[in-house]
Amino acid sequence: MLAESELAFTGRDLQDNAAVSPDNTTAYWVVHFELKNERKKDFLNFTRRNVGRLMAIVLDDDCQMAPSIKSEIPGAGIIEGRFDAKEASDLKLLLNAGALPVPLEVDTNRTISPTLGSDTVAASLRAGLAGFVLVLVFMIAYYRLPGLLACGALILYVLLLLAVLTPYATMTLPGVAAFILSIGMAVDANVIIFERLKEELWSGKVIRTAIETGFDRAWTAILDANITTLIITAVLFFLGTSLIKSFAVTLFAGVCCSMFTAVTVTRWLVTMVGSSRLGENRALFGDSASEAK
Repeated sequence: MLAESELAFTGRDLQDNAAVSPDNTTAYWVVHFELKNERKKDFLNFTRRNVGRLMAIVLDDDCQMAPSIKSEIPGAGIIEGRFDAKEASDLKLLLNAGALPVPLEVDTNRTISPTLGSDTVAASLRAGLAGFVLVLVFMIAYYRLPGLLACGALILYVLLLLAVLTPYATMTLPGVAAFILSIGMAVDANVIIFERLKEELWSGKVIRTAIETGFDRAWTAILDANITTLIITAVLFFLGTSLIKSFAVTLFAGVCCSMFTAVTVTRWLVTMVGSSRLGENRALFGDSASEAK
């Protein structure tokens, strides 16, 4: 209907006096309308030329109805159909609302430079880089050799996460926040592992046995924490808005990558180094009893 029609009259051509009344011959209601005086002759000529054809009533590019023109209309007429009282009243309100003059006035005019977004993203990335460096320093200073190995795994984690996200996602501010948060969660897994490792060393176990037992005991805690986080990201993705979805996707990918690097890569590095000559120096793994000797 819309594709085959052209605009002939608008709501500005109507008077805002549309009314409804029951049809005397049927159980339905009709809607009365009238055009403004300067457009009545044009409407008469239009309906005369189009008797038997449909005339669409359109609002916001949506065809509300398309009554048939039964005869020429001299500027005022009725729209009839199988309307009940509510439907007729709704059509009356529609016609009267279209007849009201609604001028557009500019209240304020603001221009926002695109540099605002780029500056914010750059500041967030700088903050993330500073936090990443501080995490590396802390891990090396506190956990010594295992901390250094964890830093290598953490750098691999960052590269892996970027490789996963870059082809499929655009980094937004919530995405940057999730990226930084996931770095902290990756370190948290290493902290749990290394604390377990120190406990095993303090109990007098040899380095290789302490590494295997420490990782095995830490795995359940790491799995529980990450599974609950993955559930939360799923809820955020399916119920959140676009920005929240970006946060959820980045955090989900970060948790999956951190579980791989913290448990698999870090374990392989620590086991490999523990089997070397460096493994003979228990102090490098945080054994305080070894330091006292």
